[in-house]
Amino acid sequence: NFINCEEQRVNLNWIKGKMSSSSLLALVLLFFCINFCASEIGTNQPSYSLRFFSKITQDSSEIGPNDAVIIVDHGSSFNGSNISLIKFVDMFRNKTGYKIVEPAHMEMAKPTIGDAFQSCVQQGARRVIIAPFFLATGKHINKDIPSLSAEAAKKHPGVSYIITPPLGLHVLLVDIVNERINSCLKPIAQDAPDCSVCDGTGKCQKNV
Repeated sequence: NFINCEEQRVNLNWIKGKMSSSSLLALVLLFFCINFCASEIGTNQPSYSLRFFSKITQDSSEIGPNDAVIIVDHGSSFNGSNISLIKFVDMFRNKTGYKIVEPAHMEMAKPTIGDAFQSCVQQGARRVIIAPFFLATGKHINKDIPSLSAEAAKKHPGVSYIITPPLGLHVLLVDIVNERINSCLKPIAQDAPDCSVCDGTGKCQKNV
């Protein structure tokens, strides 16, 4: 059974002042969801929350040595999208205190949630935090991911797991979208090279 935790309000002005990269903003938002809005499964302990961080660092005291994170997206037949998740996982691992971080795709590609769960356990995880890399709630969040997670956990008795909410509506997303807009307008206005998102894909709208 899920143990619901109350949504907590925090002051993110410090973070907004320090973070300019959209990638780092996404990391902060996902880290926020994992630590503040988690519901823990398979244990009678209440969900823990980080006592709000003054900086994103690798010495976060609330992170257990046997905790692991699975960042799960939808999965795609386009391999470039799947590779993007792997890159994001590397970024997340480098910016947080989690030593065990694995990517997973809900469908259409490997590794699956089951594959990632097994990999976490093999690396010594006793609790797995499953973080959906989705914007909003829906069937995948409410049904598919919980079902696949429960199926994976059955194979590893004694290992608890947490499913965090999706990214959802958050002020940091405004900064991310705005930065994406500016990253497109600048090359168009100044005939600059493609931005890092479009570079090498031929998709940049300035070429249309």
